[in-house]
Amino acid sequence: MGETAQDLDLAFLDMSGTLFHDNGIVERAFERTAAGLGVDPGSERFRRMLDHLRGSPGQSRSGVLEQLFAAEPDRARQAVRDFERHLDDLLAAEGVCPVEGAEQAVAQLRAAGLRVCLATGHNRHSMNTLLEQLGWTGLADLSLCPSDAGRGRPWPDMVLTAVLALDLGDVRRVMVVGDTAADMQAGRRAGSAAVVGVRTGAHPAEALRAAGAHVVVDSVRDLPGLLRAPVALRR
Repeated sequence: MGETAQDLDLAFLDMSGTLFHDNGIVERAFERTAAGLGVDPGSERFRRMLDHLRGSPGQSRSGVLEQLFAAEPDRARQAVRDFERHLDDLLAAEGVCPVEGAEQAVAQLRAAGLRVCLATGHNRHSMNTLLEQLGWTGLADLSLCPSDAGRGRPWPDMVLTAVLALDLGDVRRVMVVGDTAADMQAGRRAGSAAVVGVRTGAHPAEALRAAGAHVVVDSVRDLPGLLRAPVALRR
C-alpha cells in the first residue's frame, strides 16, 4: 500500500454492485437475447451460457457475449446488439436501485479532495441512461466504459485511461473500488496502491481478497472512513 489514504488523488468506482443494484436486469436482458437467437431456455447450452455470464461479473458485457458466441461471429455481433436493446428496454421500464448512501459517499470523497471516476462494463449509451435515471450525470469528474479505453476489466485499461484523462501523475495514488474479482484484478494490474472490495455485489469477501483486494468493506458508504483511518488500507 501507499503511505496513507490521504495521499490518494482518484477514486475509481465500479457502478453495478458497488454504487447500485441492477435488480437482475442483466440476466433478464441476456435471457431475452439468447431466446431471440434460438437458444432454448430449457437447454443445457442455455444453462452453460447463463453460468458463464454469472461467472463474469465486472467484465465487459459485449466481451462476454462475444465469448459465448465465439464460434458464430455473425450471431455474436447480433447478440451484442440485441442485448443492448433489451437492456435499454428494461432500464426504461424498471431502472436500478442505488446502494444506500452511495451518492453521499461520492460527494464526501470529492469534498476530501479526490477526483472520482465511475466505471461500468456496459456500453456508453446504457451508461448514460443509468446516470440520467439515477440523477448522477454530474456526480463524478469522469465516467468510463470499456469502449472508451480499449478493454474492460479484468484488464487495467479503464483505470489507466482515467489517470490519463484526468492528467494525474501516479497510478499508485488511485483507489480502485468494486464488488467483483475482475475489479480487484484490474486495480492490481494497473498498479493501484489501494484496491478496495465491497460486499454489496457479486463476490464475497474471500473471493475479493483472493483476487487482490487490500481491504474489503461492507459498502461504498465506508470509503470516506478509510480516508480518516488509513491504517485500515494496510490490512
